[in-house]
Amino acid sequence: MTQTTGAAYALAEWAHNFTPDTDDLALAQRSLVDTMAVTLAARDHPIRRMAAELPDAARWATLGHVLDFDDLHMESTTHISAVIVPAVLASGGDAHAYLAGAGVMARLGAALGWNHYCAGWHATCTAGAPAAAVAAGVTMGLDESGLASAMALAIPAAGGVQAAFGTHSKSLQVGFVAEAGLRAARLAAAGASADPRAVDQWLSLLGCDSTAVDTAGPAVPGGLAIKLFPCCYAMQRPIAAVRGAADQLPSDPGNIIRVRVTTPESGVQPLIHDRPTTGLEGKFSLPYAVATALLDDYPDFDAFSNSAVRRDDARRLVSLVDVTRTAGGSGLLDGEVTIEIETRDHGLVRTRITQPPGSPQRPPTDAELAGKLASCGAGVPALLAGLTWDDARNLMLTTFGPRSVLLA
Repeated sequence: MTQTTGAAYALAEWAHNFTPDTDDLALAQRSLVDTMAVTLAARDHPIRRMAAELPDAARWATLGHVLDFDDLHMESTTHISAVIVPAVLASGGDAHAYLAGAGVMARLGAALGWNHYCAGWHATCTAGAPAAAVAAGVTMGLDESGLASAMALAIPAAGGVQAAFGTHSKSLQVGFVAEAGLRAARLAAAGASADPRAVDQWLSLLGCDSTAVDTAGPAVPGGLAIKLFPCCYAMQRPIAAVRGAADQLPSDPGNIIRVRVTTPESGVQPLIHDRPTTGLEGKFSLPYAVATALLDDYPDFDAFSNSAVRRDDARRLVSLVDVTRTAGGSGLLDGEVTIEIETRDHGLVRTRITQPPGSPQRPPTDAELAGKLASCGAGVPALLAGLTWDDARNLMLTTFGPRSVLLA
């Protein structure tokens, strides 16, 4: 490679020279445990058989994302760990490789910005492919030139759209980009040539100035949000708001006669299903967020099953929800969500929220993290205690088998 300027080289130089500190390593460990937990929770999901023929990185990323219980980087609106952890495990990497890939994904996604997400792109996929190439490339010992080439080789796969939300395609396209990054790194390691200017051209075509890529700050600027409910991050806030008012609400949801939600438009960008009919659609529905928070003690995996979404009382509550979207916002947690619940015998109950539990501004407590791990299956907390990256890799192979092997 002769070019030593541009986004690819700047990111490659950062990733190659990056040295993690204690806080970075703690974030990597939490991300590993969280990602492994939600992947294990999907071990009986139907998508496991659908994805059986995919390579390891693609299968593991698909399973890690299908329940929509994985972490999120707010500034880039990307699910970093669902892409980077599988790419690292499949390539034999460790925390350093994870942080390098996560850092590149956070920076690319942040440079692409909120307008990119609002245009309908699934930023996890656009930023994810070149970032996964860096994660795998660091594992393989690529130098700066090799990392920049690997990013360029991943660009053809760097895409995904929000129309996939509420279908199997959403998690599958996350799997595709994890594998594409790994493939690109392997090709670069084998000597395949690529022009790193492809990354700048790609950014330009997506409406982004490549000089917007900022390599300053910690490994993952802003940190990562941890979900406490298995659904789109845009639903975490309304669910938490309703749950926060539980002691003011009637014990019988049948006494609720109207719900009014006022939210910044940006806060519900991915919630494209107003009248969900499947569990997957329910994960991207603001009215259903309100319904499950009112009906279920804790909106867990069962709350996002097909049968739960189709419950008569859930459908009734969904039909009662009126949403007012205020203009503006530049992220899922901009502004404030206000919910007014009108009841027959408890009057009008108002609740509001800015930051949900689990967000970087309200980090999950040890009890909340423990509760999440426990919800992912009996034995999961003990299984993941003291987990190393080698342990995680072996656990993936033991649980899900090598490519094309279906376990009962």
